[in-house]
Amino acid sequence: MTTEADRGALPADATQERAQERDQDREPDQEPDQEPDREPERAPDAAAPPRALRYAALGDSLTAGIGDPVDGGWRGWAALLGAGVGDPGAGVRFHNFAVSGALTRDVEEKQTPAVLDFAPDIASVVVGVNDTLRRAFDIQDLALRLDRVCGALAARGTVLLTTCLPDPGSMLGLPAPLATPLARRQRAVNAVVHALAARYDTVHLHMAEASWVADRSLWSADRLHPAERGHRMIAARFHVLLAERGLALGPEPSLAADQTPPSRAATLRWLATSGTGWVARRCRDLLPELLRLAGDEVTHWARGTGARLDLHAELALSRALAALSPGAPLARMGE
Repeated sequence: MTTEADRGALPADATQERAQERDQDREPDQEPDQEPDREPERAPDAAAPPRALRYAALGDSLTAGIGDPVDGGWRGWAALLGAGVGDPGAGVRFHNFAVSGALTRDVEEKQTPAVLDFAPDIASVVVGVNDTLRRAFDIQDLALRLDRVCGALAARGTVLLTTCLPDPGSMLGLPAPLATPLARRQRAVNAVVHALAARYDTVHLHMAEASWVADRSLWSADRLHPAERGHRMIAARFHVLLAERGLALGPEPSLAADQTPPSRAATLRWLATSGTGWVARRCRDLLPELLRLAGDEVTHWARGTGARLDLHAELALSRALAALSPGAPLARMGE
């Protein structure tokens, strides 16, 4: 007879089998009749602080700040721009690697390795005028060096800033036989810079415009470097271009100058003192070549064959552009 207590009871063998099944379902280290261990919930990670944007400036005396004196040194457009790029909450790490008198060779061999170690987010590469003032000017060598500099930085994801520049002959007001060959060289340099600007999608500023050159209040006494107003204008125009790409979130550099533009008397004093030494240092290298170039200009002008000199320059530029890394678009002289 089966009592109420016995109803539904399993046979002894079946009870033992159920107990074994429960033991098999447990975790290896789990004690009988205990819940499995659970990992404690982790608190969400705190947001990392924003990283300071890094800006490096490469180039010559223009970027070194000549013409914009402050506190016994030089400031310049790059330093003015550096204060307004990036996120104001994160700050900016700015380093000026530019050196007065630097050639394109110096930018590639001396400045670029240090800049790559700095690992900038933005880098300005402005150079070339000093090359046009040298006897051994070689547009193809300049083009290849600039291409390697821009390529090395762009490969790291760096946003590049470039600009075309006015020719020194027109800035100094030299006679046509002397100014024309210098202008031809600078136009070739600008064409190379334009090609590389398109190749590497740089933030490019046009500084060879006639209105910019004609405004003497923007230039220092030496007529080759911007005065404070000129440096401020370069910085402000670059800031606008960077802001269009979302890379300049800080304040735009002010155009209000702290110093008065150089007077005519100051310009004459510079030419009679510092300017004389400056010209003499370059004449030791450039003058014999410049006189030869001027002689060629006068000879071809007298013969009515001046177009040949332009053609030779165009051919040299074409060879230089053809030697650039694959993908670099071509540009014409004067573009």
